[in-house]
Amino acid sequence: MYQELLLSVKETPWFQRKCIYSVSLLLDIQQKRTRQLNGTCTSSVDMELFLHYSLIPSLFIILILSFLQRREHRRQRDDTSYLLGNRFGIIMPLDFVGTFSNRWSYGIAFGATANKVMFLFSEGYQPLQIPQWAQAFELLIGGIEVGLSHFPFFACLSSEFQLVSSILGFCYSLIWFAVTVLQVSQCPHGQFVGKYETLMFYWPSLLCLAFLLGRFLHMFVKALRVHLGWEFQVEEKSVLETHQAEHVKQLLRTPRPQEKKKSWFQTRIYEWDPCFQFPSRMIGTIVLAFICLYLFIVIEFCVFVYVRDELDVFENKLESYITFTNHSGVLTPVFLQVKELISVTKGVWVATILPASLTCVSYLFHILVCYRKHIKRLRAGDKHFLPLKFHNPASSASVVAIARYSGWQIAYILWGYLIIHVVQSLCGMAIMYGLVLPIVHNQGLEMLQGLGIGILTISIFVGLMILQMCIAASFFLQPKLGTADKQKPLALNNRKAFHNFNYFLFFYNVLLGLGACLSRLLISCLLGTWLIARIDRTIMQNGYEGADMGFSAWIGMLYVDHYHTNPVLVSFCHILIANHKEKKLQQTTKYWCLNHSAGNGSCLSLCWIQTAGSKYPKAPWDP
Repeated sequence: MYQELLLSVKETPWFQRKCIYSVSLLLDIQQKRTRQLNGTCTSSVDMELFLHYSLIPSLFIILILSFLQRREHRRQRDDTSYLLGNRFGIIMPLDFVGTFSNRWSYGIAFGATANKVMFLFSEGYQPLQIPQWAQAFELLIGGIEVGLSHFPFFACLSSEFQLVSSILGFCYSLIWFAVTVLQVSQCPHGQFVGKYETLMFYWPSLLCLAFLLGRFLHMFVKALRVHLGWEFQVEEKSVLETHQAEHVKQLLRTPRPQEKKKSWFQTRIYEWDPCFQFPSRMIGTIVLAFICLYLFIVIEFCVFVYVRDELDVFENKLESYITFTNHSGVLTPVFLQVKELISVTKGVWVATILPASLTCVSYLFHILVCYRKHIKRLRAGDKHFLPLKFHNPASSASVVAIARYSGWQIAYILWGYLIIHVVQSLCGMAIMYGLVLPIVHNQGLEMLQGLGIGILTISIFVGLMILQMCIAASFFLQPKLGTADKQKPLALNNRKAFHNFNYFLFFYNVLLGLGACLSRLLISCLLGTWLIARIDRTIMQNGYEGADMGFSAWIGMLYVDHYHTNPVLVSFCHILIANHKEKKLQQTTKYWCLNHSAGNGSCLSLCWIQTAGSKYPKAPWDP
């Protein structure tokens, strides 16, 4: 095509040099693109196929842990499952409501699933080929498969049989770690970012898997020492957590004036509360959201690199046309503006990656702050921060919200980042075309003149609005009733002048209302897009909060945590359980002594032998 173009025009030395330069530049870009494509490789490990085959060891581990798990109640003899006894109990991977131990271990386990979550988010993982109308079922099946493949991580962490579960969890984590390392080592580079592109995608998962390997190894050593009798077995976990007990003690203490002065960080940003802990669900959600946000930014940058390369090819075509026409073509001014638009867009998009990502990262920390603040208010009986219709939400909606929240929070953060990035890029484009480019094109004086006229016009409009309020406060309101009053009473004065004031400003306020309406729309759009990632704050109008499904999930989740982890309620239940166990132990010990007493001393020793196998570390009469 380029040779025909060269032969169809007048062959002057100047023109030949320019055209040869343009053609060589295009060929150079094409060769670079070809080298990038040739640099790609085919790994011997298909991660999607491995995900399918990982279900086999996953189900094997689930069966073993389920066999070790005993059911609390035996079934009747006429039941078909009586032969199994009390074996094959239900395995719980994670208590999404009341788990406060191993929080970071569960969070890292969630982080190990980040790559697969991103595939689900992009709808790139589709295990079945089904019609388009049934795509929702396909995504459901894909989500269940991903959850089942990563189920052993959580089940082995939460299992009571730590010796067996640590071995199984270590082996399963080692398989995932080895396969991921093999995938990265065979194809470390890519065609978008270049060197170590694959490592950029998989290093968070590798780090999480390495942490799980260390965690399971630590569990194995600790369980082995207990099994060999080198350490005492940890007592049965209490219903009441330590921080919950401290919270109740703090409520029962007499409040004292705070003598220690708070720092600027504690006053303005965050103050650590030893009587409050975030549940494992919140820690896991935040960890997974961080990793998914990082992967999303990397994917967005790869797409930007691809689009930038295509735009570079398009710019070179425009440059070749401009050179061919010697800057005298009819479309030359248009092409120059298009080139400038492309250059500005690329620069602004790269420049706004950092502020958009920092905004979403700050949202993740702010969500934790809002969670603690809202939970504390609910515990104190304060519901004024909630809309009126959310003061008594439906129980079923709250139960569903606890399952929705984590996934929705991650999706809101990812989509929120993209929307915030687009909005910030548009604002950057407006600044570039409104302030920077006029100075570059030696039009700074015209730009300052237009900017001054705009600022003056807006200032006059705002000044007239403020003047109306000042006139109303000075002439159309009666004097204060008392010297201590902060403002005048709402009682009209100078009524005839007031009605004339309203009449003559009626027509002007119609035009002023047009600007106020447009400003209302602009501010709503900016605030809505800026807060789209905030699931803890609704962006709907007053009375329409129920249409915000994300905010409804947040409120339902708060109520479930409030009702099931309230320290006062948990303390009450702990006291009831402790009293019940103590009464049961006393009755059992007394009955045993009456039937096996051979004297006071022997009865005492035999009773201690009987209670030594119980869950109490020492005899009740020991100091």
